Amino acid sequence: MDIVAVLAEAAAAPKAPNLWGALGCALAYSGALFATVDSFADLLLADGDTADGRLSPALRLKIGSKLAAAAITVVAAGLVLALDANWFALTALTIVFVLLAGIAATVLVRHRAHRAAAGAVVGEYDATASG
Repeated sequence: MDIVAVLAEAAAAPKAPNLWGALGCALAYSGALFATVDSFADLLLADGDTADGRLSPALRLKIGSKLAAAAITVVAAGLVLALDANWFALTALTIVFVLLAGIAATVLVRHRAHRAAAGAVVGEYDATASG
């Protein structure tokens, strides 16, 4: 009977989180964050790279593939952390990823709004100067 009790206690005891797995997932999250911020930087730098002011298909494909790879990486790393029951690492990495990607998205939106406002002012100036 003692063996059964020891086995039951061992099965019920929580196991320690896999720290190497958490480190690998942290690296995956950082790589995904880099790809996300890099795709936002591509949008900022190539603001309308064609004559009509739109993005070329190649640039859209490049940006989309970076964002898709980042999403796949974050989901896979999150699944690994969840299967390992490392809730602290999953929560901390997800919060940091969302926070930093949100800051980058805010910068992107503000830059585009600022650029659109500057373009409208230049358009008004050209209209008053010619007429």
